[in-house]
Amino acid sequence: MNVEWLEQIKWDDQGLVPAIAQDIHTGRIMMVAWMNEEALKLTVETGNVIYWSRSRGKLWRKGEESGHVQKLHELRLDCDGDVILAKIEQIGGIACHTGRESCFYRVLDDQGQWQTVDAVLKDPSQIYAKGEGK
Repeated sequence: MNVEWLEQIKWDDQGLVPAIAQDIHTGRIMMVAWMNEEALKLTVETGNVIYWSRSRGKLWRKGEESGHVQKLHELRLDCDGDVILAKIEQIGGIACHTGRESCFYRVLDDQGQWQTVDAVLKDPSQIYAKGEGK
């Protein structure tokens, strides 16, 4: 595969692009993270989604510690070329480091309060050796 497709991406000043992970079966948005060119290339090559961890300053192979791998089914690029959409299969059903299915588990109610609407499926301390796995 040629790499011309990478040249069509508008990377930010840090060489990153936001990536949205969407469940291929349900359409639910599972999480948003960042990718650099290496992470995106490796994602395409391996078929497993790999991100760039800004906090750790290194590649973040989703599921390397938790086992909750994201299998890539399709990549899309938005009209401006500055956002990636990865249609994925979430292995183990948990995408969030809080132990929930999705990172989007809070809803704004009529009183202006964030309400948690999704249950923890698995205690994060049972998923990650060091507590939080982000």
